[in-house]
Amino acid sequence: MHQLPDSQGLQLLEKVLEIYDQKQIALHLNQISPEKWNREGINRWRNGKAQEKLTHDEYIHLFKLLPVRPKHFDNPDFDFIDLFAGIGGIRNAFESIGGRCVFTSEWNKFAVKTYKANWYSEPNKHVFNEDIREITLSEDDSISEQEAYQNINKHIPNHDVLLAGFPCQPFSLAGVSKKNSLGRSHGFECETQGTLFFDVARIIAVKKPKSFLLENVKNLKSHDKGKTFKVIMNTLDELGYDIADTTYTGTKDPKVIDGANFTPQHRERIVLVGFRRDLNISENFTLKDLKHPKVKPSFSDILDSEVDPKYTLTPKLWEYLYNYAKKHKAKGNGFGFGLVNPNNKNAIARTLSARYHKDGSEILINHKNWDMELSETDFHNELNQLNRPRRLTPRECARLMGFDKPGESNFKIPVSDTQAYRQFGNSVVAPVFEAVANLMLKHIKRL
Repeated sequence: MHQLPDSQGLQLLEKVLEIYDQKQIALHLNQISPEKWNREGINRWRNGKAQEKLTHDEYIHLFKLLPVRPKHFDNPDFDFIDLFAGIGGIRNAFESIGGRCVFTSEWNKFAVKTYKANWYSEPNKHVFNEDIREITLSEDDSISEQEAYQNINKHIPNHDVLLAGFPCQPFSLAGVSKKNSLGRSHGFECETQGTLFFDVARIIAVKKPKSFLLENVKNLKSHDKGKTFKVIMNTLDELGYDIADTTYTGTKDPKVIDGANFTPQHRERIVLVGFRRDLNISENFTLKDLKHPKVKPSFSDILDSEVDPKYTLTPKLWEYLYNYAKKHKAKGNGFGFGLVNPNNKNAIARTLSARYHKDGSEILINHKNWDMELSETDFHNELNQLNRPRRLTPRECARLMGFDKPGESNFKIPVSDTQAYRQFGNSVVAPVFEAVANLMLKHIKRL
């Protein structure tokens, strides 16, 4: 049996350990070499306390845990960076239209595992960063604007498109001294200080990409009585960018896109698309032209036919959620679970929360026809209790968010259920951004 050099196997092991733990790797290798591998043995090998060698077949099997190199990687149509990347929902869109990611920033270590499990990275052409503030130097008031900009230019590769799903934070001028503002070349250096949008603005100011896509919750528009959104729009204008659909407000605003047009989930996000004004490439771009799929998956399409019973709510938890919803309904705020009938072809789930199964606002599946009318008079009815609803599995969440198509399980989920729910709940509906990316492509390629 052909064996590979120790160093080659160890290099691959270290790469895979960035994503999977030793137990997961042992289980995977044992598919090729039954009962040969275990967590302790892998740990000893890694620490130099054991001399292990991978066979050729084991190496190939382990290598397949890593993402496949995109066909266009060496000849991309454009380069982009992925800030506040999460698990790569926006990257997915821009890679699918021929883009190459050259820089990723994400602070959550579990999200990074899922990201690295699904998106290709080549060390000499792609940089990973955990905290963007280490590059923008925004935490250190003693650093001059010029020094910060030089550091950004040094550590962030040139790119055509900047992607960022930055957190929504209020802006405040409190604490920004007059001395601090003197000599600054950009007004945003004062107005957005202390927020993560500040870091995005600094990168745009230095790298001057052709275009950007910024994503946030719908409430960004009304946050802090509209002040936050106004500062953001003024900053992007100051930096020399035309933002699509700026004249639209209210319910007809095409910048607010509902994922329900793409997957069976109500999920509204604001999307800001900007093009560098001096390049004259933004002409006729509007998100009103966004193409919706002619046929979108129904809720039943995203579900598995067989699901582990552990996803069915326990009698105690179901009673808690049931009463929790009733209590809030009585108060008039309507907060509680959303029970989805999978047989309803038009069913649309509420927004998947990052605190799924922890905050009472659940997407629950009425897969066995729980009798709501009977439960009002006899909640503990034994026959009805057999029909308790269940929660979504992480794989079903992947389909609900559009990372997997109905019936597919291609998106890799290397983390626990709790972390997976948090990641999908914090992510974007992937097909929404594929549609936006396709709309942007001809404008990105004009130069």
